[in-house]
Amino acid sequence: MPSPLGHALAGLTVYALAERRAGARPSAWRALPTVAAATLPDADLVLNVLVGPGHHRAESHSLGMAVLAGLLGLVVARLARSAAAVRWGAVVGLSWASHVLLDWLGRDTNPPIGLMALWPLSTSWLASPVPIFLDIGRTLEWDTVRHNALAAAWECVLLLPVLWLAVRPRKEHDSGARF
Repeated sequence: MPSPLGHALAGLTVYALAERRAGARPSAWRALPTVAAATLPDADLVLNVLVGPGHHRAESHSLGMAVLAGLLGLVVARLARSAAAVRWGAVVGLSWASHVLLDWLGRDTNPPIGLMALWPLSTSWLASPVPIFLDIGRTLEWDTVRHNALAAAWECVLLLPVLWLAVRPRKEHDSGARF
């Protein structure tokens, strides 16, 4: 499963694409909700510590929870009187869904293998047959730290070019086109 760095890069990419589509100038402050939404599903690790194994990658790692996160983003944006509340709800939901996608594409070595991606429609644990992201260890042993650094570097190799494409300036002749 990808690291928090990989999830943050995916959230930033969703945000950058949304701002580009809307013709808005990106802002670090406005990017925070999307980065939070892209990394927040891993807060269920706390349940693993408090209650015991089997809670990580469950309901919080699902498209159903992405829809709920998007609805919460919509409500918060409406309360803030944002003219783009629907867009913000969609961006928050898609950022949460990016976490689900990256984890589904990640190598999982901790049973149960996979994640409950289709909750609440299904409680089946799903895993990609061809993982492209490395697993992340949860100890501070030197071999684990070294492996995690390699995994994070691989995530950067895969995700930074996509983020760059999302934030790069448009050419003058492309100014009327929407991404």
